[in-house]
Order: sequence, then structure tokens, then C-alpha cells
Amino acid sequence: MAKKRPNFLIILADDLGFSDVGCYGGEIKTPNIDKLARDGCRFTDFHATALCSPSRSMIMTGTDNHIAGLGCLVEWLATPTGANPKGVKESQAPARGKLGYEGYLNERVVTLPEVLHDAGYLTLMSGKWHLGLRKDKSPCARGFEKSFALLTGASNHFGWEPQLEDDAPDAPKMFSSNDPLHMEDGEYVHKLPEDWYSSNSYGDILLQYLKDWQAGKTTSDDQDRPFFAYYPFTAPHWPLQVPQEYVKRYRGMYDDGPDALRLRRLAKLKELGLVGQDVEPHPVVADEVPAWAELSPEHKAKSSRAMEVYAGMVECIDHNVGKIIDYLEEVGELDNTLIMFMSDNGAEGGAHEANPAFHGGPMAHLQRYYNNSLDNLGNHDSFCWYGPRWAQASTAPSRMYKSYTTEGGIRVPCVAKFPAGYECPVPKNGITHKFSTIMDIMPTLLDMAGAQHPAPSYKGREIVGMRGRSMVPWLTGQSASIHTADAVEGWEMSGRAAVRKGNWKAVYLPARKYGPSRAGNDKWELFDLEEDPGEIYDLSEQHPDVMKELLKLWDQYVMETGVVPLNPALGEYIAATEEQMPDDGWMEYEFWKKREGAREEPEKFFRTPKRFDRQGNRVEYKDGDFRRL
Repeated sequence: MAKKRPNFLIILADDLGFSDVGCYGGEIKTPNIDKLARDGCRFTDFHATALCSPSRSMIMTGTDNHIAGLGCLVEWLATPTGANPKGVKESQAPARGKLGYEGYLNERVVTLPEVLHDAGYLTLMSGKWHLGLRKDKSPCARGFEKSFALLTGASNHFGWEPQLEDDAPDAPKMFSSNDPLHMEDGEYVHKLPEDWYSSNSYGDILLQYLKDWQAGKTTSDDQDRPFFAYYPFTAPHWPLQVPQEYVKRYRGMYDDGPDALRLRRLAKLKELGLVGQDVEPHPVVADEVPAWAELSPEHKAKSSRAMEVYAGMVECIDHNVGKIIDYLEEVGELDNTLIMFMSDNGAEGGAHEANPAFHGGPMAHLQRYYNNSLDNLGNHDSFCWYGPRWAQASTAPSRMYKSYTTEGGIRVPCVAKFPAGYECPVPKNGITHKFSTIMDIMPTLLDMAGAQHPAPSYKGREIVGMRGRSMVPWLTGQSASIHTADAVEGWEMSGRAAVRKGNWKAVYLPARKYGPSRAGNDKWELFDLEEDPGEIYDLSEQHPDVMKELLKLWDQYVMETGVVPLNPALGEYIAATEEQMPDDGWMEYEFWKKREGAREEPEKFFRTPKRFDRQGNRVEYKDGDFRRL
């Protein structure tokens, strides 16, 4: 009798920090993720990219994001010159329209669900896509048989859009990328349920897909088909929102501030063996916001409450992970399922209130429609983030956070429970320090499924192969590691760059346009990650030969992947293409403004329990009219 092929469940959190979940030293309640760790293993040297959609493109294709079409966030490519996000001083304009910067999964790649579907797998998705917004770029067009997907990069987690109910012609707008634009299979979703909350709803939808699979409702042979389920949350990405039942469980836990939390997390990481006992954490870099001791009591209360909301969001993710695990166990499929849980990048540390690009429309929108009073934080009509100090409590001992190519931006937690027949080389509940990347997922799954990547061609078009490596030789004892000792990996995001060979890593961070001056200094630096995981001590002058070798490897990485260098230190500067890609005319995600079927008229879209009138008075809609509160 042929061996039963395993099921695959890939769970992705959005902006989750390295030490947030319990099995990585966090105080947040995550019993279901912790159970996966007890039955599997934890990775300490697992890497994504510095931003969300580029990492997601790597999961879907097994190759570098610059090849797959997400060389940068499409939203950042849209940013007009002079208003770049997160302090990036380099203009993104030179990359517009270039190969590998399409803003969606391009035609040069074949996706994991496409190959698995061709190999007989039922392919399911529920959660955040962020890899294309048109129907021909959506999940159903790239291999998913059943899908319910948030197409944009973020949204109100309760699906609330107050501005759509405002009758003022000059109403300020939020980012277009923050609209809760969803698609179910091949059709846009024009109305979400009244009780919508992102994590709960994505969990319910995936659970129903799996129940339909068990009942044979999707196709007649469902029960004989293994499944690939992609379960990408949009939490705990801002805005920080979650049902209050979760927030209340953390009341007062963070009242001593982010520095105290950082010390507690570091101590627990050492206790668990996830970092070395003598590790030196990188100093906190957060010049753009006041230190905890400098905050007023009111600001401290709001800041700690934001962290409470964040913790609640993480616990809610865990609850919804548990729903799926419990069902798989109930139907006898848990042992035969590979489950991996990870984050798409480091913790989000943006201090958006200090970002000049955030002022104007976005800030006016928040001030007009949202209530960020202390007791309202976490609700549907609140909108906040937690900033760089809380983020660095989570990424420690690493340097910086999301959007940086330092370890704080690209090293992420990863828990893996392997299916029967693939025993991990480390004991259950163990830890592996082997280097691996998010690109390794696709080759691993194809290996376990007995499926072949179709490169160099797929359905009549030329495609590239995978850059990731299968974990199966390591799992089966044929190899002592996942990657070879001299393996080279590169990262680049909006002019921030890194290249690594073994334990040596070169990092380039441009000086910031605003914010912490210590974040970058416009030069390549060299670090020995084995001795200095915090990337504190630049060894470029002590080891010029190593630095020279890594910079040659960087040039090779640029050539192989098609990175568009944004300053001379990263390679030849490429001329801008403003004439073909104007600031206001080219963005792929702007298409629905032309009413191409994605959005209904505003008055038909979503509930609006509260709003402001033109005079700024807070009102609610009741009994067919507005009344002042």
C-alpha cells in the first residue's frame, strides 16, 4: 500500500515579534502554539525578509522576493518623492516598473499551491494575501481552489470604514492600502458579517473549509486528497484592535514599561536556551520617541494599554490556531500534518506619529473618526500602534525591528511540528540553531509531497527555479544541516541591505531622513553573528578581507536577483522612470477607485455605529437619522 502523503498547514502571523509567544519566552498566553513546540521544535536562526508581502512571496514561490515581483512593498513604491515612509531617505521611484517590482506575484514564478494542486492536493487559504489585488492576481488565479483573502496589506480588524459613510466631499482619507478589500474565491466581497473580527473570522472560514473537505463537499474525492492550507493572519499588525475580553487579561502587566519587559524577555530567552547566557543585546534605538521615564502618567497609561491590546491580539491568534489543531486531532489527521507557525518579519516598531508622510490626510482621518481614549483602545473605532521601544523589547537581543535588514527585522520565530515519518533531528520540544529561511518552505513541502518543481517552464511560460533548500535531508539524517556552511544569503529592502555567509554578515543601513540617528550611517558594517548576535561591534576594519569577500557576494546577489540599487553603495544607480509611472497614475492597488467591480458605492458598504458630523460633534446613526452624543 502506498504511503499516505502528508497534509500541510502553514500559519503566518503579521508583524509578530521574536519573543512574543510563550515557547519563545513571552508572557502572552499561547498554549496552542506552545503545544506545537512541545510536539516539534523551535528554530532560532530562521529568517524572513524585513517586510510582509516580500516574505509572503517567498513562501509562495521558494525564491527571492526581488525575482517573484515583490522587490519592495507596492505601497512604498507608490510613495511620492519627498514623503518616504519610516525614515527611508532613498526615493523608491527608480524601481517603479522594473522587473521584479511589479507589486504582485509575476509570471516568472510558479506558486506552491499551483504545483501542489497539480499534484493532487486540495489547496485552501484563509487570511491576508497582499500579493495582488486584481482577479487575475488573486489567490484563486495562483493555485488556491478555495480562498477567502484580504487583498490589501492591512485593515481595520473589525472591518469598520467610517469615512465611507461621511457625506463631506473633502473628508480626509486613510491609506488606500488600509481598506478591508476581500475576495472569496474569484469574487470581491462587498459586505463583511456584522460580527467580523479578522483572526476569528479567518479561523472560522478555514475550519469550515476543512470540514467540507472531510465531508467531501468540495469534490467527490476530497477525503482521498491531502490538503495544503495557508493560514496567514493580519494580526497583530496595526491598528491594534481585539475584543476587550482579551485585553482585560493583560491589565496592568506592562505598567512598568518596555525596558522592564525587555529585561524579562531576555532573561526568559536565556533560561530556555534560545539565546546564549552571555549574549549582549543591541542598545535600544528610539530617538524619535521619548524614553519611558520622560512620559507623563497619561501617556504611560495609553502606551501600556496599547501593549495590552497587542498581547490580546497574539492570544486571539493562538485561540484560532487551536481551533484548527483541535479539529485535525478530532478527525485523526494531526499526526499526518506538517504544521509550521512563523512571523513574516520582525516586530513593527514604526513611530508613525513622528513620520512626516503620516501627517495630513492619514492623521486627520484618525483624529476625525477614531476615539483613542484610554478606555476605548482596542475597540473597532480606535486606531493605534505601540512604537519602537515595545518592538525592541520583543526583538532583543537583535538590532532594530521590521523594515531593517538587521537581525531584528529579519530573524523571526518558527515552530514546526513534522508529520509522521519525518522525525526532527532534535528531540521533541527541542531547539535547533540551524540557519534556514522562509524560502525553504516550498522545496520542503514539494519534497514531502513527492512533487517536482516544473522549472524551466510552466503552462507555456518560462519560470525560474527555487533558491530555498528542502529540510527533508536534514530531517531524515542525510544532512547535518539545512544549508551548507558556506551558503550565501542576501536581503534588500528600500536601500537597506545585508549579505551573509556562515556567521559573517555585512549590513548596510542608510542614515535616516528622520527619527533615530543611530539606526544607520551610510556605510557597510561587518558582524560576527556567533560572537555578536546583537550586531553591535563593526569588524570591517579588523577583517577587511572578509568584508571584501562579502561585498563581492553582495554584487553577485544583486546580479542574480535583480535588486534595483537605490544608492551608490549598493551598486549602479538606475535612472527613475517617472515618465511611465507617475505618482498618481500607476498603482496596481488603486484600481478599485475606478469601480472595476471591487467596491460597491460607499453607502452600501459596512456598518457605521459612530461618526462625526461636519462640525466635529460625535454622533451615532439610530432610527434612520443621526443624533449627537
